[in-house]
Formats: sequence, structure tokens, C-alpha cells
Amino acid sequence: MTDIPAPAPLLARRRPPVSDLLRWIFGALIVLGLGYWLVGEAVANPERFAQVSVIGLSNGMIYALVALGYTLVYGIIELINFMHGDNFMLGSFQAQSMLADGSFQLPLLFFTISIPLGTAVTVSDSAAQKAFAIGLTLIVAMAFCMTINVTIERIGYKPLRAQPRLAALITAIGFSFILQGIGLSWKGAGRVPVPAIVPDTPLIEANGIVYYDLRDLMVLLITIPVLLGLTWLVQRTKQGKAMRATAQDRDASAMMGIDVDRTISFTFALGGALAGAGGVIYALYVGTTYFTLGFRLGLIAFTSAVLGGIGNLTGAVLGGILIGLVAAYNDGFGDARWTYSIIFTILILILVFRPSGLLGERVPEGQ
Repeated sequence: MTDIPAPAPLLARRRPPVSDLLRWIFGALIVLGLGYWLVGEAVANPERFAQVSVIGLSNGMIYALVALGYTLVYGIIELINFMHGDNFMLGSFQAQSMLADGSFQLPLLFFTISIPLGTAVTVSDSAAQKAFAIGLTLIVAMAFCMTINVTIERIGYKPLRAQPRLAALITAIGFSFILQGIGLSWKGAGRVPVPAIVPDTPLIEANGIVYYDLRDLMVLLITIPVLLGLTWLVQRTKQGKAMRATAQDRDASAMMGIDVDRTISFTFALGGALAGAGGVIYALYVGTTYFTLGFRLGLIAFTSAVLGGIGNLTGAVLGGILIGLVAAYNDGFGDARWTYSIIFTILILILVFRPSGLLGERVPEGQ
């Protein structure tokens, strides 16, 4: 009988490679360095640090709305929907049309159909008029972006579900350029101003320094209910259970009587609604929009989704807020020219140290 070799000592088998140890030491040094820098800025200039933190939190909530659209679609069909950011851009354009021109506009390739709605507002209008205009704009922009998302899913993604994932990915990139072209022909290449109907009225102020204003509160009052409503829908409703089941196993879900096609379309509709809501909030908060906005902010939101754990709703929110804070701190205390480099360096580091993201779960390949 052949002798069975004795197993290696348990400790020896569990000892991590030297490269892994060096990698984690490098990561720890980066985290400690960033922490030391931020603590130093907070101690040296606490007022400025508080202001920058509020800006980062508000921007992070907008990133979170867009990141949720990425993570919803990826969780269901494992597709990185690159045109999602450009849908967000069209939502901001629709908000600008309704608030500045008072009309719903339907952009086609070479011309635009305009339907008057009487939603144009100015700074001098009453608070009730502004609230009505913002509410109607939010509803219309969400419905507009929902329609775009569902239409593209039906004509572009559904026929490719049985094909290799690369085909759907390339299709998503193609639709991204198409939506950019529509935005360019709709509003032109320059920045488009949005009426400043939400004033920067100070809400928290001390010693002449504004820490929190009405625009920040507006972002909070719109974003938080949307995020809570989405979480409730996914976790508590029948359609949400169908989404979660489809994300786990489409074939088994179909065998249990779930309409998989309808569930996927519903997921794309939710993602479009989030893009529309994010576009309205961004337009009101920043005051301008432009046709390449979706590419820039879409990449940031995708990074947020990966950082938090793509496919995880809570992770997308966490990632958006963290990226918003990182960008704000670098813009406020560092060099704004390096903001995007820093954001994507964070993405690379997360993929190196924790490929599943901060709150993501490791899933075996093929499941």
C-alpha cells in the first residue's frame, strides 16, 4: 500500500504569502496617512472642515441615487449599464426645460417637440409655486427617464440576454454615445443654466460662516424619502421579492411562476426613476448642466457602486457618500486637479484589497 504523505503543519498552510502581507501593510499606511491629513485639517480649520463635509455629503447623496441605478441593474442581469449616467444627464436637461421654459420637451435626433406645462418659475415666485414646480418636475423627469430606460432595455438588451455579456456591454456603451448625441442636439455643447429657485438661505450659521443652507436641506428632503422608498419596495413588496429571486436564479424564478421579463423591465424602470430624480436634484443644487455630465458623473457613481459593493443597495449609498466626501475634501483642502485621479485610485485599491466592495459578498464564479 502506498504511503500517504503527512499533511503540512496547519500553521504553515495558513500562513499568507509575503506579497499579501506587503499589500495590506501598504493599504494600512495609505489609510493612516489620509486619516492623519484629515484630522490635521479638521483641527487647524474646523469651520472650513464642517462646510466641506456638508458639501461632500450633499454631493454624495446625488452620487448614491445614480449608483443605485447601476447596482439595481447589475444585481438582476449582471450588466454594467453604462448609458445610465447619460440618462441622468437627460433628466437634468428635462428639469432645466420645465423650470426655465415651462415646458416638457421630447428630444428626437434632429428636432425637439415642446409641450407647454406652465412650470417656469423665477426667484421672486412664492414658495408654494416653487414647491409645485419642483414636485411636478421631479415626477415628469422620473417618468421621462423611466421610459428611456425601459425602451432601451426592450430594444437593445432583451435580445442579447442569451448572448455573451460582452455584446450587451458594447451595446450599453453604444447607447451611451447615442444619448450624449441627443443631449448635444437638444441643449448644445455649452453649460445650460438652471433657475436658482432654491436659494442658499442659511439654516445653520455661526460667526458669519454658513454650515448648512436650504439647498443642502432640499437634497436631503428629496433623496432620503426616495432611498427609503426604494429599500421598502425591494425588501417588502411582492415585486421586490421577485427582483431578489430573479437576481439569485432566473431559471428557478421562472419555474416558480415569476415573470422574469417583467421583473427585469421593472428594475430598469426603477433605475430610470432614480436617474431622473438625481438629474433634478443635481440641476437644482448645482445650477447648471451640460451634455457630457452623464459620462463624468456616471463614472463617479459607478465607482461608488463598486466601492460599496455593486449589487448591494446599502453599499451603493455608502459608496456614494464616501466618494462625495473624498472629492469634497480634496477640492477643499488639496488640489482639485487631482480629484478624479484620487477617486479612481480608490477604485483600483478597493478592487485589489476587496474585489467585492465594502459591503459586497464574495460569490463563486458562475453563480
